[in-house]
Amino acid sequence: MQIEKTSLPGVLILTPARHGDARGFFEETWNRRALEQAGVHLPEFVQDNHSLSAQAGTLRGLHYQAPPHAQGKLVRCGRGRLLDVAVDARRGSATYGQSVAVELSFENGRQLWVPEGFLHGVLTLEDDSEVIYKCTRYYDRDSDGGVLWNSVGVDWGIRDPLLSDKDKLLPAFADWQSPFEVQA
Repeated sequence: MQIEKTSLPGVLILTPARHGDARGFFEETWNRRALEQAGVHLPEFVQDNHSLSAQAGTLRGLHYQAPPHAQGKLVRCGRGRLLDVAVDARRGSATYGQSVAVELSFENGRQLWVPEGFLHGVLTLEDDSEVIYKCTRYYDRDSDGGVLWNSVGVDWGIRDPLLSDKDKLLPAFADWQSPFEVQA
């Protein structure tokens, strides 16, 4: 597995090795032992999620789960292409409010590790794109939150995405009080 650091501490790009032949390919998308041998120690995953967006330009985010139910997420694309975004929301962090955007696709097989304390969002770049992700904590409705997609300075490459009614009403980053702090 190829492991790349990003400009945000703790946010990683993981690219599994693909083994292909005339039939197609095989890849291990998750192997704790291989990652730990490479010095990457991720928390235990307790839930897998899978979403399909029928239309390119669908934006989901920027979302988070507040402590004590904060989630780390390992995100990949099962079909299509996505722009996957993480924003540092940890008060006291040197990179607070900064973001990283990574293209994930069925073709490139890349995955993005988004630790607790980061906002997360996904923009579909093709019709019928699937987002598949592992979570470190169970979903908790009372801990669910978000920030308005266009209020943090992320270059999404789109002006008018397809949003849920809920995501249209999220607060702007400047008006939002983050529940996250840098961990000592």
